[in-house]
Formats: sequence, structure tokens, C-alpha cells
Amino acid sequence: MPPTLLPAALVCLAVIGACWLLSVVTREYSWVDRIWSVVPAVYAWMFAAEADWAPRSVGIAVLVTLWGARLTFNFWRKGGYAPGGEDYRWKVLRGKMPGWVYQVFNLTFIAGYQNVLLFLIALPAWVVVAHPAPLGALDLVAALLFLGALVGEFVADEQQWKFYLARSRGETALPFNDTGIWAWSRHPNFFFEQSQWWILLLFPIAAGADALHVGLLGAPLLTLLFLGSTQFTEQISASKYPAYADYQKRTSMLLPWPPRA
Repeated sequence: MPPTLLPAALVCLAVIGACWLLSVVTREYSWVDRIWSVVPAVYAWMFAAEADWAPRSVGIAVLVTLWGARLTFNFWRKGGYAPGGEDYRWKVLRGKMPGWVYQVFNLTFIAGYQNVLLFLIALPAWVVVAHPAPLGALDLVAALLFLGALVGEFVADEQQWKFYLARSRGETALPFNDTGIWAWSRHPNFFFEQSQWWILLLFPIAAGADALHVGLLGAPLLTLLFLGSTQFTEQISASKYPAYADYQKRTSMLLPWPPRA
């Protein structure tokens, strides 16, 4: 393993062990969710240090930190850091698996694979370490696109948060949000979240990196994870809300698009 990558890899292994141990002790399985918005920024700043604080590396670390700060705030206000703040989907999944199978799943997928994925999506920041080229127009385009997707995710989460507050006060009878940007996409927050990591791949190109590099792995694997998670979420929603089928017919699943009649 390259020496510039080893410290971050060791941090990844330590975080995997900590998340697994905490899940066993507390019987809660959302510890990766709780550090999801933190560790990619840690990796990005470690790589920026390896690059001797080169402008491109620092810029990537700043963008990833902004992404993490927004996501951390949204997760906090929904109670994700409170005791018992476990993702409801893990409970549903536990009901579908024998206990020992779920524990294997917990070690290999929840604690293991997801943390490896968080490591991989940060690797474009490592790729540019070996390519200290001057900043160019593509860096500016990538930064603006990243910030645009960040704003899109912020808007989607704000609309969803206001809907949940209105529902808790009994101001709407709708069980799910189909207004605002949610009338154009059933999961706009997921779309913008994934977009940011695809956009991050533009920085190695701007730095002159090889066409094929290890940093290319993270974004596609993240998209596959989100697609699986989204389909599972949709199954739960459709089983709870009969009207959700109509919402599915008229509204795009991910890409924001004008609703069908």
C-alpha cells in the first residue's frame, strides 16, 4: 500500500472495529450512520496534509467538510444521535433474518462494507496528491457543480423537515411529502447526495491523473448502495401507504423531472 494512503486506511480499520463493537454493546446498528458525515472529511483533510496543503487538495477537503456539516446537522435534528435513534430499516431487516445471520450482516456489511465505501468515496482526494498541477477552469466548474448539488440537497431536506413538522402538528393528512421538489423526485436528497461524489471525480481529471485510478470505485459503489437502499425504502412505504403507488406512477424515483399526468 502507498505510504500516503496507509494512515487513512488504518483509520478506516479502526472505525470499522469501533462501529461493530458499539453495535454489539448497545444493540443499536446505526453507528455507521452516525459517523457517515464525519469520516470522509477526516480522510480528505489527511490527504490534504499529505499534499502539503496544495490548493486543490485543500479545496476538496473544504467541499467535503461543507457536505459533512450539512448532513451532520440534518441527522442531528432528526434525532439520529440520540439514544435509540436507529434507522427504522435495520429493525425491519432484523425481522427478516435469523439472529446469527443478521450479526454476520452487521459485521460484514453495516460495519465493514459501509466504512470501506466511505473510505473509497474519499479517494479522489488522495489521487490528486500525486498530481500537484496548478488549478484550472475544470476545478472551478467542479467546485460550482458540487456546491450546486449541496444546495439541492439542502433544499430537499428543508422541505422534508418542514413537512414532518407540519404532519406532527396535524396540519396535513398526507403520510408522505409530494410537494416542492418532492413532486419532481421521490428521493431528491438521495439524487443530490450521489451527484456530489460523482462530481468529485472531476478533480483528478483536472489534476491530470490517469484515466483509470482507484478513486473511480467509490461513486459507482455508492450509487449501487443507494439504489438498493431506495428500493427497500420504497417497499416499506408502499406497504404502509396505499396512496404511495400513485405517487410512484407520477413521480421520478431519483432524477428530478416534471411529474407525469
